[in-house]
Amino acid sequence: MKSTGDFFLFCAGTDASILDKCPTDRNKYMGIGATVFFTGVLAFFSSSYALYTVFESYVMAVAFGLVWGLMIFNLDRYIVMSMKSQGKWWRDAWVAFPRLVMAVLLAVVISKPLELKIFEKEIRAELVQMEQEVFKQQEDKVKERYTGQIADVRNQIAALRTDISLKTAFRDSLARVAIQEADGTGGSKQRNLGPIYKVKKAAAEQAQTELDGLLAVHQPAIQEKERMLQQLDSTAQSNIATLDRNRYDGLAARIDALSRLTQKSLAILYASLFLTLLFIAVETAPILVKLISQRGPYDYVLHQEEQVFEMANLEKTTLLRNSVQNKLKFDTEIGTYRTEANIETEKAEIDRERKNVFSV
Repeated sequence: MKSTGDFFLFCAGTDASILDKCPTDRNKYMGIGATVFFTGVLAFFSSSYALYTVFESYVMAVAFGLVWGLMIFNLDRYIVMSMKSQGKWWRDAWVAFPRLVMAVLLAVVISKPLELKIFEKEIRAELVQMEQEVFKQQEDKVKERYTGQIADVRNQIAALRTDISLKTAFRDSLARVAIQEADGTGGSKQRNLGPIYKVKKAAAEQAQTELDGLLAVHQPAIQEKERMLQQLDSTAQSNIATLDRNRYDGLAARIDALSRLTQKSLAILYASLFLTLLFIAVETAPILVKLISQRGPYDYVLHQEEQVFEMANLEKTTLLRNSVQNKLKFDTEIGTYRTEANIETEKAEIDRERKNVFSV
């Protein structure tokens, strides 16, 4: 039990020599260390699952997950260890704020892969629908490349058939006029096969001849263009068949599926939100415990140890600063005096030289 407790104290970043003087704080820091340790364990499982969806290899997922878990553990340990109670709530809150922001960010990162695992069945069902949507988009893009050509060919076929229809209607109208002239229901209203009927019949026969000529030209053209339509459709279907139909189940796809599920279902949205809040609570718990707890014996002893070091360092730096300042003052004054003396000596030498010149 002692070894486990010592391990949790290590996780909390405590100093064993100081904590030995404060046994009443031992359980407090054991709890903080245990929270830090299990946060690292959750980070390991979370990252391992996320990386398995990427690499699809247990070895790589466990290896990278272990590195990630140790990194999160070390970061959490440093965050908790670097917080020291100063006895002033506003100062402690200011110190804790950036650490709380970091803890919330880590909690969100850790919770997301575990959310994907918890809602795995629902996500798989949503991925099937998303996969079909992706395949449909790919097919539509392939078909779009041929849409213009197919529409153009169909318009040409429609134009040819329209010409045939108009010509056929014109032939039918002339034939109907000739028949009505023959039976007396139209035209001159006289039932006979006289010259008027013959003129109208000749016009109908001429229209039939023109229709036959038009059909002789347009029907082969229509058949050729219908074969072009079949060929274009066959080419499009062939391109669709060669599309890459890989499974749509990557990490980003799973996150997208979870996002869609939260938009569709309030129950999943609340469950996802509460799970994230739970991880935030776990991740920020050590910081909040240190923030709201009153200063204990460990904090006082630690402060004393640091104060001793700080005062000793201040003493050394002060002595060194004074020594340097005194040396600078000494060198400056001596240098100044030496310079002034040299100036006086030089002046005296110059004066002697001038006297010698004038005496000569």
